[in-house]
Amino acid sequence: MSNPIDTKVIAKLAEILEKSNLNELEYEDEGCRISLSKGLTAAAPVMAAPQQVVAAQVPAPVAPVVAATAPAPSAPSANEDYSKSPNAVKSPMVGVVYLAADPNSPNYVKPGDSVKEGDIVCLIEAMKTFNPVKAHKSGTVSKILVEGGDPVEYGEPLVIID
Repeated sequence: MSNPIDTKVIAKLAEILEKSNLNELEYEDEGCRISLSKGLTAAAPVMAAPQQVVAAQVPAPVAPVVAATAPAPSAPSANEDYSKSPNAVKSPMVGVVYLAADPNSPNYVKPGDSVKEGDIVCLIEAMKTFNPVKAHKSGTVSKILVEGGDPVEYGEPLVIID
């Protein structure tokens, strides 16, 4: 039986997991489920019959753990205030946020800009695909809660539109 799982997908998911404050990450597509979690040991992917399940342990960095836990309370706490806000444009997926189409282009929006419902406010890159994130309402951008290149989680507030 050949391996239908693209190892590049697993590598990209592991990279997102490593760059984020997440401890676990799950991905499912066309009957294939990949579950990654940070741990102390590494395990090879495990495959099952038609409903394939892949489990992999990503080694947690030993030295940076202390350094990584120090800034963690400040970053999420800034976004936690907006997690239930009806004014927050939230990430529709796990990925990496980009505020501009490319490094030489201006940001889609900046604080003070007026936007209409459906205007693109940023991009989320997931699995080498750039997905536009659109304003859910018309208004004025009051805050941008992320920086270009930041890893983001599903439902994480990205932009506030008042």
